[in-house]
Amino acid sequence: MESFSLILATVVVTALAFDFTNGFHDTANAMATTISTGAMKPKIAVAMSATLNLVGAFLSVEVANTISKGLVDETGIRPEVIFAALVGAILWNLLTWLVGLPSSSSHALMGGLIGATVASAGFGAVHGDALVTKVLLPAVAAPIVAGVASMLATRFSYGIGGKAEGEATRKGYRAGQIASAGLVSLAHGTNDAQKTMGIITLALIAGGSIAPGSNPPTWVILSAGLAIALGTYIGGWRIIRTMGKGLTDLEPRQGFAAQTSAATAILASSHLGFSLSTTHVVSGSVMGAGLGRKGGVVRWSTATRMVVAWVLTLPAAALVGAGAESVTDLGDWGTAVVAVFLVAASAAIWKISRREVVDHTNVVAETEEPAGVVTAAIAAVTPPPAGMITEDLTATIASPAATEPATEAAPPAATV
Repeated sequence: MESFSLILATVVVTALAFDFTNGFHDTANAMATTISTGAMKPKIAVAMSATLNLVGAFLSVEVANTISKGLVDETGIRPEVIFAALVGAILWNLLTWLVGLPSSSSHALMGGLIGATVASAGFGAVHGDALVTKVLLPAVAAPIVAGVASMLATRFSYGIGGKAEGEATRKGYRAGQIASAGLVSLAHGTNDAQKTMGIITLALIAGGSIAPGSNPPTWVILSAGLAIALGTYIGGWRIIRTMGKGLTDLEPRQGFAAQTSAATAILASSHLGFSLSTTHVVSGSVMGAGLGRKGGVVRWSTATRMVVAWVLTLPAAALVGAGAESVTDLGDWGTAVVAVFLVAASAAIWKISRREVVDHTNVVAETEEPAGVVTAAIAAVTPPPAGMITEDLTATIASPAATEPATEAAPPAATV
């Protein structure tokens, strides 16, 4: 077992706390569509996802090596830098969870690491080529590729089975959706748990506990897998609601297409060592599935908010990480101040979230999307359907009986 200092132990605990937030933040990636289509009960879905996340953590260490060896200069990093990076990542995860936006935990972690590293050792300590090729380019390409693949898979599914709408067909697609959701969970554990493994390994190298270039020790793999599995089981219900109902309405065959496309992209990226955002991939797949069905719609206002969160994630976490590093650089008391701030801010966010509780009992409730300008304008000028009487209608032309004096009846015509 590696020797530990107090700051190194603090970093490891904080990293596992980030891994926990990563788990409940990203539960929606695997299970939102499965829950929203009714293929699985919410609690059963998150339990299955948690188990497979744990299994997936043992499948590869390529992404962990990208974090610990490729993104920043590991020889010039202190444990305090990594602690500051984790503070930025955790706070961004909690803020986006509070508002129900599925942002990238991966980019939050890497943004925090880059910001803290730059504040500590300058821009030269960040490997720009690895940042571009293994982080930024996949961030742009992954949701597009997954979305197009999901759209084509959805259209193909409806094309070959468009007339098959019986109960047996729906059950078949639900079974396929459960299997594909399990594959996404496995892929998520393989990709995202490794990021925490990489950050802990980097901390161990920075603290002198293991040699530079080492792979994650077994205890690091196990603890990271358990932390992300526990977070997944807790369930990020707010984000599950957004991904499952707030973005588009999915039928079982659409959910199957979306999850299969996402799992394929995530597993391929894990094999290549790309630190891919599973949130970006799954969100792109869900939108592609929504567009792939004839008459399907995507709620673009929700999608726009998600994209804004994606763009802000890396720089926002980097700024917080840089600020936290500036304080920890003041000494042990500075590190203690940052730790107290992290705990207090996390507690405040949790308390605010209790004002409107979202859990497994109401996660599939319908969400009301605010109407856009065009939609509101059309609704304002569209007449009500024929035969509909509303209380708001008032007469605009007064009746003759109300405006003219009544006239006496004419005498009967004379008879001859």
